Amino acid sequence: MSGQILFTVLVLAVASERVAELAVSRRNAAWSLARGGVEAGRGHYPFMVVLHTGLLAGALAEVWVRRPDAVAALAWSMLVLVAAAQALRWWCIATLGRQWNTRVIVVPGAPRVTGGPYRRLPHPNYAAVAVEGFALPLVHSAWVTALVFTLLNGFLLAVRIRTEDAALTRLA
Repeated sequence: MSGQILFTVLVLAVASERVAELAVSRRNAAWSLARGGVEAGRGHYPFMVVLHTGLLAGALAEVWVRRPDAVAALAWSMLVLVAAAQALRWWCIATLGRQWNTRVIVVPGAPRVTGGPYRRLPHPNYAAVAVEGFALPLVHSAWVTALVFTLLNGFLLAVRIRTEDAALTRLA
């Protein structure tokens, strides 16, 4: 099986994982809103959706159009990082429980989560996103996608983290 096909299978697996995340997110968002949750940052959310979809589509397009050679050492090390990012993301989801979703929705009076990965990092889910965003394309040497996503994601995360921190401070 060619490297491009294996990479496509990997990207489709990540896309399937993202669909599972969205199902959890929708359920949790409904739970939060039913309990008086207040959403912040609606303006940047569509950009986030486009950017994350673009990561997957861009990586596939770059691999199939530019046809870079996969470098084994890079591929395996980046695959380990992709797996670690997925594990960290699901650890965040499990730790936050019903409070986790892809939007910024804060339930007034809900306790701030300080366990799990939040003991060490204030925003571990975003660390997972950042790592996955550069590592996934680099599994097959799609460095253009890795670079573009990383730069755009840096700007997005600056806005997102400010929005989330303000919402948590305001409603905690």
